[in-house]
Amino acid sequence: MNILNSFVTAVTSLVPTLGTAAAVVALLTAINWFLQRRWKENADLQFRFQLIMLALTFAGILTIILALPVNDATRGQLLSLIGILLSAAIALSSTTFIGNIMAGIMLKAVRSARPGDFITVADLTGRITEMGLLHTEVQTEFRDLVTVPNMYMVTQPMQVVRASGTIITAEVSLGYDVSHVRASKILCEAAAAAGLNDAFVHVRQLGDFSVTYRVAGLLEDVKSLISARSGLREAMLDALHANAIEIVSPNFMNTRAVADDKHYIPEPTRERTRAQRTQAEDVIFDKAEEAASVEGIRKSIELADAELLALENENENNGPVDSLRAKLVARKSRLSEHLKVAEERQKAAELEDETRS
Repeated sequence: MNILNSFVTAVTSLVPTLGTAAAVVALLTAINWFLQRRWKENADLQFRFQLIMLALTFAGILTIILALPVNDATRGQLLSLIGILLSAAIALSSTTFIGNIMAGIMLKAVRSARPGDFITVADLTGRITEMGLLHTEVQTEFRDLVTVPNMYMVTQPMQVVRASGTIITAEVSLGYDVSHVRASKILCEAAAAAGLNDAFVHVRQLGDFSVTYRVAGLLEDVKSLISARSGLREAMLDALHANAIEIVSPNFMNTRAVADDKHYIPEPTRERTRAQRTQAEDVIFDKAEEAASVEGIRKSIELADAELLALENENENNGPVDSLRAKLVARKSRLSEHLKVAEERQKAAELEDETRS
């Protein structure tokens, strides 16, 4: 009889806990069904749905623990254990999170790169479109957007193309029958025709059948970097063929018998390359160009603020200069309007990309 009474007492003490657990499970199931039905058509809200269910599940577990038929000391120990486990999980998972934040702060402080700059990080090459606290967004030469963690940006060597200009290079192999003096002169002329300044030529390799030359020149307009590389190679082809210098494979020349007067040079054509043609960078780096425009306007506003501050300091000694101050204020106002328009255009482009995707 005592055993039966003990069993009934134990079952009775578990009824509130079992009822609470059943209510929590039923409530979570109902909320899960409701949210899935409401947001199933919108994939962007799935992350929000998962966060809500995770928070509600955690709250449900705490509710069940509070309903357990144990004394306050045991209940406190259970809650402390859950708190320790949760703290350990957050501490272990936040290492990368905090590391990305510190790396983002370092990138902002060092200012080695800005939105719109051409960069190369490991195997990734493109233009920066956005620099956030946790990640950096890069638009590649295929117009794709790549999200790179900031820790990766600071742990890998990062090559940034200088805004004042960069060196464009291309290599070509020519036969030993062509004088290196003549080849260097023609290649320098080709680089100049491609719009490069201060061109120079290096002999890179003396091969078994050919000599490898590298032609290089300074490109001041870095926005046309990709097109300039192609333009340099086009100019090299035109210049070498115009001077009756063949560019063919040594295997081709050594395995086929050809006449002495046979030259593998395209026939002259009257068709000229269209002057107005689509610039590759206009299509590839559209978002990066918008980011560069916004960043450039912000930099101009910073310069205007600096000039105003310098003018205020100068007025303490030389008296007021109202006309110059008015011009600077008007310039800053115009730049602010341009910045507002550029930011709205950038947001509209991002919204259009999201709509398309």
